[in-house]
Amino acid sequence: MKKLAHLLAAALLALATAAAHAEDAGIAGEVKKIDEGAGKITLKHGPAKSLGMDEGMTMAYRVKDPAMLKQVKVGDKVKFEAEEAASGYTVTKLQKSK
Repeated sequence: MKKLAHLLAAALLALATAAAHAEDAGIAGEVKKIDEGAGKITLKHGPAKSLGMDEGMTMAYRVKDPAMLKQVKVGDKVKFEAEEAASGYTVTKLQKSK
């Protein structure tokens, strides 16, 4: 029974650690421009390993959902996730940083 309790505790710790890393998976950035008509946002960000970008840069991204653009304004610090497609990079998740 004691071993089972230790295994359960280890599993819960592993899940908590994975959840914490998932929250940190976003790319930190700053909103530089919002173009609602084009469905794009310009973000200044550091390295984006998930996109194969080893250096920080400022670039325009399409947004998966145009409603995302109403949640932020120029100057806001954000965390975002993006994916690469044939048509370019698209922000799939966007939230203000605390």
